[in-house]
Amino acid sequence: MRPSGGERDDDAALLRAVARGDTEALGLLYDRHAGWLHTRLTRRCTDPETVREVLQDTFVTVWRSAAAHRGGEAGGWLWVIAARRLVDAQRALARQDRTVHQPAEPVPSAEERVLAGLEYGDVGTALDRISPELRDVLRATVVDGLTTRETARLLGIPEGTVKTRALRARRELRAVLGQLAAGTDALGGTA
Repeated sequence: MRPSGGERDDDAALLRAVARGDTEALGLLYDRHAGWLHTRLTRRCTDPETVREVLQDTFVTVWRSAAAHRGGEAGGWLWVIAARRLVDAQRALARQDRTVHQPAEPVPSAEERVLAGLEYGDVGTALDRISPELRDVLRATVVDGLTTRETARLLGIPEGTVKTRALRARRELRAVLGQLAAGTDALGGTA
């Protein structure tokens, strides 16, 4: 059942019709609100393609969830949907930019090359014997001199995890160096 001509002036009636699958009502709602939504989105995002996609996603969401609208004017409800879609789109673009701009393999620092050159020394041997997760944190914080926050960003882990791993890495490195100095390997046998 489609709303009559007078009811078509009411956003709530249009949304009820959209909830019943009325594409004409969705078209009327789009015609009524797309212009100002586009203008507001453009003020928050300079990429016209993103604005068009967000506007389309907004009305797809309206189509799918029109029954959730509680009545009254739809403008505020539509803006909340559009603003959320815009935030989602901007986050997706930021993730994509980070992925595109990250080198496939991190370039080793001078300190890492020095450590790699210690292949036959105790420190190099000890580093090779601790887990890669702990070794990465130790190299980032000690060798490269990164802060906890920078290390967390670099490795893609929480700051608290960086702190915990750094503590464990130092403890394990000391233990392995002690074993090497005593002439035993990490498993308790002789070297």
